[in-house]
Amino acid sequence: MTATGFSGAISYRATAFIVAPLLVLVVIYGCLWPPGVPTAFFRLQNGAKTTEITPKDELEAALEGVSMENRTLVIAILNKAYVEQNAMLDLFLHSLGEGEDTEFLIDHVLFVAVDQRAFNRCRTLELHCYKLVTDGVDFSKEVFYMSDAFNNMMWRRTLFLGDVLRRGYSFIFTDMDVTWLRNPFSQLYRDGEDLQMSSDLYYGNPFDNSNFNTGFYFVTANNKTAALFDEWYARRNNSKGMKDQDVLQKMKKEGAFTRLGLKVSMKAKLIDLRSVLEAWKVSNSNGTSNATTAWPPVKGICLHDTATKH
Repeated sequence: MTATGFSGAISYRATAFIVAPLLVLVVIYGCLWPPGVPTAFFRLQNGAKTTEITPKDELEAALEGVSMENRTLVIAILNKAYVEQNAMLDLFLHSLGEGEDTEFLIDHVLFVAVDQRAFNRCRTLELHCYKLVTDGVDFSKEVFYMSDAFNNMMWRRTLFLGDVLRRGYSFIFTDMDVTWLRNPFSQLYRDGEDLQMSSDLYYGNPFDNSNFNTGFYFVTANNKTAALFDEWYARRNNSKGMKDQDVLQKMKKEGAFTRLGLKVSMKAKLIDLRSVLEAWKVSNSNGTSNATTAWPPVKGICLHDTATKH
């Protein structure tokens, strides 16, 4: 054998000696490596950042399960008084079941229970339910209007709704004493409003937000509305004796809506009022009533004659 042939043989044997154990290691790795672990793990270099997948918490799971495809839902607050037999909850569900294009909305309402009794009743009815827990506060007891417990409950609600916005979900918030006779979503998203609210005194100008009511409103999830709810909640400790709606009114007067670049409309309650009037006309047995004049002329009605505004 020549010197060249001899050295080539040695080189070949040396290579085979090194490669063979490596092949054995690869086979062992393939057998023992857990199938769920990504091989991209080995491609990380020094200084590379890793992203951990955070498991869904209970609220995220609830929101995902109840929202529509466009990440929109309806939110209503439940307490033990509302879930009594033939009380607010039953009436609310009945209106959704009987309204025009509203029955499907039952599957997209998240009922937020503030006490265990309300949560149990919600689950019994097989609705979408979420238990709102507040450390150190017992909402199962009777709460009087404007008491400390009442205001704590309202502010906890504001904090919760802000959390929903920060997660990227738009929603209609509704009090339980609102009767839904038509689907309001068909009238929303019209002019790019960030916030559409009900009004205690409505004179026909949808952008006159001087008399809004926080018992029914639609809010679009974006940075502006999330910032509004953060600022709203942050003012709770400096607003002694004021309910959450009063604080929001004060913020609006101080220019918070303009500063945040919010487009706010009052159309939502007008839609609700028209729905009620239509239902009143249909249900009237003689069919000759004038619904616009028959509506009770009491203070606080939504639609007022513009000539009487003062």
